[in-house]
Amino acid sequence: MYKFLNRNTHQRFVDDCTVRAISLAENKTWNETYDKLSDMARSRGMMFNSVEFIEDYLDYNYLRQCHYSKTVGEFANENPRGTYLVTMPNHITVVIDGTIYDTFDCSDRPMRCAWKIPVDNRTNI
Repeated sequence: MYKFLNRNTHQRFVDDCTVRAISLAENKTWNETYDKLSDMARSRGMMFNSVEFIEDYLDYNYLRQCHYSKTVGEFANENPRGTYLVTMPNHITVVIDGTIYDTFDCSDRPMRCAWKIPVDNRTNI
């Protein structure tokens, strides 16, 4: 299932999927997440929307599961409980209790990996 959600503070449609997804999964504001990721990336001399930075950040904080043969929608349907950050080529989204929250329906896209967010970090939708 897909539900539209734009966590961008100004409701803009810009290249901010990293901030939107992580902010929702970690139950932080868009601004808090933007500042945190920006500071971390700056200290490493990287852009916070680069695949290398995102995967390093997620691997450091959460357990990775890769599912290269599934679509995001299939993964969401198979995971009716829990919060996951899910990557795919050129995008990251969040799945909460089997629902994909994003600015567009990416359920038919092939996924790369998912990181399960522990219950104590989980958002309340």
